[in-house]
Amino acid sequence: MVTATDRSAVGFVLSGGEAHDSPEGTVLLDKIIRVPEQKYILMDRAYEGENMRSKAMEKGYSPVVPPKSNRKDPWEYDKEQRNEIERYFLRLKRFRKESITNSV
Repeated sequence: MVTATDRSAVGFVLSGGEAHDSPEGTVLLDKIIRVPEQKYILMDRAYEGENMRSKAMEKGYSPVVPPKSNRKDPWEYDKEQRNEIERYFLRLKRFRKESITNSV
């Protein structure tokens, strides 16, 4: 999922539960149109590979993604911006939980 803020989605791709997220993320990154005032793209650790990060930079974004703990050369990232995407997914999970609870 690509979000513009912690309250709005720009695009998303659904894949099977057994599929890895990174190939779908590459497809999604190809589809989105960059808005000039957007400098950053917030990504989950599943997308922290060199291919995804370099593709994001080619599109003119500065990727905000935490490195995996086993990285030999970890990088710095903006934890405040990272918090935005975490809040967005928390909202989605809460909404899903409330929807399931209310439908029973």
